[in-house]
Amino acid sequence: MLVHLSVHNYAIVEHLDLELDSGMSVISGETGAGKSIMLDALGLCLGDRADSGVVRPGADKADILASFDLGDIPEARAWLAERDLEHDGPCILRRVITAEGRSRGYINGSPCPQGDLKALGELLIDIHSQHEHQSLLKTDTHRRLLDEYAGSQELARQVQLAAQRWKQTRSELQRLSSLGDEQRSRHQLLSYQLEELDSLALGESELEQLEQEHKNLTNAESLLSACRLVIEQCSENDAGNVLSALTGSLNRLGAFQGQPSALSEATNLLASAQIQVEEAVGELNRFLDHFDADPERLQQLEERLDAIYTLARKHRIQPGELTAMQQQLFEELEGLNADDQAAERLNDELSAFERHYQDKAGELSALRHRAAGELAAAVELEMHNLGMPGGRFSITLSANINSEPQPNGLEQLEFLVSANPGQPLKTLAKVASGGELSRISLAIQVITAQTSRVPTLVFDEVDVGIGGPTAEVVGQLLRRLGERGQVLTVTHLPQVAAQGHQHLFVHKVRGSDATRTAVSKLDSNQRVEEIARMLGGVDLTEESLAHARQMVGSAQA
Repeated sequence: MLVHLSVHNYAIVEHLDLELDSGMSVISGETGAGKSIMLDALGLCLGDRADSGVVRPGADKADILASFDLGDIPEARAWLAERDLEHDGPCILRRVITAEGRSRGYINGSPCPQGDLKALGELLIDIHSQHEHQSLLKTDTHRRLLDEYAGSQELARQVQLAAQRWKQTRSELQRLSSLGDEQRSRHQLLSYQLEELDSLALGESELEQLEQEHKNLTNAESLLSACRLVIEQCSENDAGNVLSALTGSLNRLGAFQGQPSALSEATNLLASAQIQVEEAVGELNRFLDHFDADPERLQQLEERLDAIYTLARKHRIQPGELTAMQQQLFEELEGLNADDQAAERLNDELSAFERHYQDKAGELSALRHRAAGELAAAVELEMHNLGMPGGRFSITLSANINSEPQPNGLEQLEFLVSANPGQPLKTLAKVASGGELSRISLAIQVITAQTSRVPTLVFDEVDVGIGGPTAEVVGQLLRRLGERGQVLTVTHLPQVAAQGHQHLFVHKVRGSDATRTAVSKLDSNQRVEEIARMLGGVDLTEESLAHARQMVGSAQA
């Protein structure tokens, strides 16, 4: 439960430290004193949106801190443990808003995003306000309240996720299907192009070898003549050849003993030249022995090269780029095949997601149908207690027209009401007046709050539009809720205030240059005086004081 609230420089609150107890705590005060401001500040600690306008004029920041005893909230303790945010003692939520509009949140001293404050806050406090009267006109609110009453919020979340997964999978499958005709055409083209390239079977470095061989065969006669002439000049010319000249030169230089070093180096170079010329002549002879100037081979080469060049021109690339293009086309075709496989996989997943959705949605539907009658009967009974003795309340559940998985489950649901005897059941928007809607809203909130696992309930002026004996019943309902947990009730009705276990009085303290809000915990005498004021105005009379004592005494009896 909420054990402490500290507010600094928020709106007209300069400094406020408030200790809170279990049971029903009534919060009252003059109009404009700041009763709802306290709850607004608390809402910021629970993750509500904030702006710079909430900072008290003249201050650089607003600082709000709320402490909670988590002894009876295992879900909150588990939430903190999962995020390594456990803390000895109370759990402390803090929110700081600067005058420039920046906002920072903390859980047990650790910085955290606003979303974490909101998620944890939903496990700690359930706030009901007069603004919820209008939200009751929305069917989304009807569904949320029924799921809360049935305890099926987690199952409803699973149904929503299952529907989302199904929808996302279907969208991806439709995207692939929409590409079907285009992909099939592209697949056929790629298959044909790859078949041509596979038939060509161009080997690695084959083009360079073919072009070189073709060049050699084309110039065969000139090449052979040149080789024979070089061989003759180097070794076969009887009139004089290179090898004969080198041999004679070496013999002449070798006839001298004790040659100078320069001549010795020259002799070595000539000997090396002799060896290289002999090797060159050997290579030329081997080339001539193995060279085949077959015209048929030349024709084969020209046909092979023509096939390669023709295919390259067809694809508007250089012949040397054919191998790279073949790999590129193969990878693209593999991608298209992968899309086909993905479509098959997505079809399987779509069926699996739909089966999962139907299972979970069926469970949710069963819980809703079972809880709808119970909730309707309980709300109808509270409507009778709240001054609508002939009122009727019903919850209709109708199957969705759309057979596709829907995030909200298998059915649409709506609250129907008849405020007076003999009137047919109609939607809230068509039947309820402002005062009737307030009482219906309160009846629903009280019933659903009884099934809430959140131990702290806040009711912010939910008794607007209610008076007389009905107001006393409202107070009794809230007191009954307070006996099973903690209830904070902002009210302007003495009948409600008299039912509280504790009473907090919000008032303005006016200084010479500023006005601030203060909160006092009233003792028994002060409480009687405050209820008397709520009954009769500023001037207290013995009659109003006696009435107030009687009301407090009756509530505590």
